[in-house]
Amino acid sequence: MSNEHMSSPQHPPAGPSYRRGWVDEAVSAIEADQCRTADTHLMRLVVPALSGIDIYLKDESTHPTGSLKHRLARSLFLYALCNGHIRESTAVVEASSGSTAVSEAYFAQMIAVPFYAVMPRTTSAEKIAAIEHYGGNCHLIDDGRALYTEAAALAARLGGHYMDQFTFAERATDWRGNNNIAESIFTQLKGEQRPLPEWIVMSAGTGGTSATIGRYLRYRQFPTRLCVADVEHSAFFDCFRAQDRSLVCEHPSLIEGVGRPRCEPSFVPGVVDRMMKIPDSASIAAMNVLSRLLRRSVGGSTGTNFLALCRLASEMRRAGKSGALVTLICDSGERYRQTYYEPAWLESRGLDPAPYETELNAFLGGAHPLGFTVEDVKNPRDHSNDTA
Repeated sequence: MSNEHMSSPQHPPAGPSYRRGWVDEAVSAIEADQCRTADTHLMRLVVPALSGIDIYLKDESTHPTGSLKHRLARSLFLYALCNGHIRESTAVVEASSGSTAVSEAYFAQMIAVPFYAVMPRTTSAEKIAAIEHYGGNCHLIDDGRALYTEAAALAARLGGHYMDQFTFAERATDWRGNNNIAESIFTQLKGEQRPLPEWIVMSAGTGGTSATIGRYLRYRQFPTRLCVADVEHSAFFDCFRAQDRSLVCEHPSLIEGVGRPRCEPSFVPGVVDRMMKIPDSASIAAMNVLSRLLRRSVGGSTGTNFLALCRLASEMRRAGKSGALVTLICDSGERYRQTYYEPAWLESRGLDPAPYETELNAFLGGAHPLGFTVEDVKNPRDHSNDTA
């Protein structure tokens, strides 16, 4: 065969203003970060009064950026890079209540692209400082309901990419495995006395984490059920109860990172077995109680999770059932020193956690049944719940 018919190396055609090599380098940098990062701890909380009920806390506050959102941000950046949305020098814009923006600023700095966070003006000063620490820019607005449209408009003005965590959270994560949070939990439970928990409890911000957990439970055919804890000012619970995604909430959530004014696209009601709506004062109370038990502070959304877990533990105790319960420590309380841990801030918003704290302490100290009630509903489309 003549040389002219032999194959020769192919060179990319001139034309695109971006370098594919840069995308390859960016993906490699983000993957290398995951390799350097050890898995987060699954801690067992020993509560002698609840003998027979094992409580586990997946501590997501130990990620490099300090919260559960580190996993989401990594997945969103990889999703955007591999779909061609982020190229060299592309400005990345996100709508966030803080924690996701902190984590996304970290990854944007890692691959040297500009980052802009559109957030409510009420976002804690600690989160704003963390975003700026990683080179991000904070765009604060007064009306949280305008978060989505303002983020999209800013991305358009910059010629950048709107990451849109609320739409893409559930599709950016591989729910079948690949070291997602659900797979990690069950891997870490393998050596425990009760490796298949009765319930996993998760609050909803985007809805992406609860979607990942719920889908994984069904994919692996585990009997474990998923309880999603919603907050006082949020649309998720009402949408779930009414099976109507059009319902909205006019008041912004006081518990940062969870609760939304609308039912976000990433929230998947069909994989949720049960939902509870936790009063804000109860979330703060549970945050305080758990912080004392752990001897370190946790954030408000962790309190939301822990309150719902305690409700389930109280039910199990009354029914004489044993089993394991798992929930997440979403982030550290250090980000909320000027808000949830500040008495003047709580008083100005009419929040009184003291009565809830008293009951929680009595329950965890002596297994006294919890007397207060919360709004609670099982999945109305899942008939297996009729006998659960």
